[in-house]
Amino acid sequence: MHKEKASQYIVEPKLVNPHADAGALRLMTYLCSIYGSRVLTGQQIGVESAPELEILYEVTGKYPAVYGFDFMNYSPSRTERGAECSDTDIAIGWWRSGGIVTFCWHWNAPKDLIDLPPDKTWGSGFYTKATTFDLAQALDHPESEEYQLLLRDMDAIALQLKRLQAAGVPVLWRPLHEASGGWFWWGARGADPYIRLWKLMYDRMTNLHKLNNLIWVWNGQHGDWYPGDEYVDIIGEDLYPSARDYSSQKGHFQRARSYTGQNKIIALSENGVLPDPDSMLKDQALWAWNCTWYGTFVYMTEEDGRRAYSSGYTERKHLIKYYDHPLTVTKDELPNLRDEDELSSS
Repeated sequence: MHKEKASQYIVEPKLVNPHADAGALRLMTYLCSIYGSRVLTGQQIGVESAPELEILYEVTGKYPAVYGFDFMNYSPSRTERGAECSDTDIAIGWWRSGGIVTFCWHWNAPKDLIDLPPDKTWGSGFYTKATTFDLAQALDHPESEEYQLLLRDMDAIALQLKRLQAAGVPVLWRPLHEASGGWFWWGARGADPYIRLWKLMYDRMTNLHKLNNLIWVWNGQHGDWYPGDEYVDIIGEDLYPSARDYSSQKGHFQRARSYTGQNKIIALSENGVLPDPDSMLKDQALWAWNCTWYGTFVYMTEEDGRRAYSSGYTERKHLIKYYDHPLTVTKDELPNLRDEDELSSS
């Protein structure tokens, strides 16, 4: 007999953008349909190279359902210093191959980069410690260069999101993440300017750029930083417990639910260790998806230069359990979420 879904997992498949396109609505409908009964596997792409997917496949025989990308190297203060990025192209290919796409943005500060080695270089310009850019000052003065540069940078990323929209790719869009921690410049001046920036970005991307392929994933990590239900589709939490701590993270799951009075999907938008599916079921902490961070959370480089799975955070046997568990969904189990008319014309 089919088990009735607990009330906390009943989420209406609507998006905050009233003009959301068919692809975004189709993906949101699927997420709502499985929320509370299945958990999507996920993996973040590496910045310089991306061996994670093939290593996961080598160990488990499966690929994750969700692939995480980053617009970091499309930031104008990085591209003007020679940074290059192909994440948009890889994401389009991933979607066309049957996977789900999520993007974050390690937004390099638009200006005022300290640029001092070893840990304040322009390459670390998304960190508060590596820039003197003042978000509150910029937002208080719309006529200023700083404010205009905020718009310039958002417009640069909107170009990439438009490429994804033109290719029929709905995006789990997770900007301005982990703000309440203060380690990123967009959170360095407190909750008020951060919320204003979130609303400014939402308005510009939705109403000016007509980006209707976005599902807005808020990941501020504290209720005081929540911009409001009308600006958020999904709530994400980033969690990095101790190595081999396979607990469900129930406390964090419940805390994320408390940010809103509505039922919204809760996702484990970044993780180091993979939680145990049986614990998630027992504790009713059923994250919509996970997205394991890249690098040492997945692999190690051996003496001969070959990369192999690392059990440093999640043991090999636990990874296999996670990918094989009836609770979790891997890429091969996903339904066809693509717009076939769009595919046939591309």
